[in-house]
Amino acid sequence: MAITPEDVKRLREKTGAGFKDCKVALEECGGDFEAAVDQLRKKGISVAAKKADKATQQGVIGSYIHAGDQVAVMVEINCQTDFAARTDAFRNFAHEVAMQVAAVKPRWVSRDEVPPDAIHRERAVLVEQAKAEGKPEAIAEKMVEGRIRKFYEENCLLDQKYIRDDSKTINDLLLDLTAKTGELIVLRRFVRLQVGEELE
Repeated sequence: MAITPEDVKRLREKTGAGFKDCKVALEECGGDFEAAVDQLRKKGISVAAKKADKATQQGVIGSYIHAGDQVAVMVEINCQTDFAARTDAFRNFAHEVAMQVAAVKPRWVSRDEVPPDAIHRERAVLVEQAKAEGKPEAIAEKMVEGRIRKFYEENCLLDQKYIRDDSKTINDLLLDLTAKTGELIVLRRFVRLQVGEELE
């Protein structure tokens, strides 16, 4: 199958990869556009993994203020080069993450940040709920694990379903950006302010 310049251009726009890489990916995938996207995504993530020992001291602070000026969010997204941080894709990702935080109110960036005592308390409550429902122990354990996953999805930003497309998580978006830039991307921290909320 002949690969046209239009095919290559479309793949470049979708992935942010170089012209030559796009052409090679399309040729290797027999013109299958989606397979070429996947191949370039894997390659970008692989390149980023090789660079993982380099510091991520570049990046941007993304912000979002909700209509009515009642909710504001700031997020810090880091990468390895100023070049990547200046791209539209990087800045758009920071803005989308800030909007996500405003809308869904995560408590932590990732599962690693959840204090062990918070998980312990949550698990204890879920075990009692499962017992109260009279479920056999094996089924109760699976229920508890499923509900713990749900707890992470609700409270950890990277696990949350993306508000614009619930077939993706925020971590999926981060991996897409990693593939596009070929750099390690770190969603470092966020702060969410809401008028009238209790101070911890």
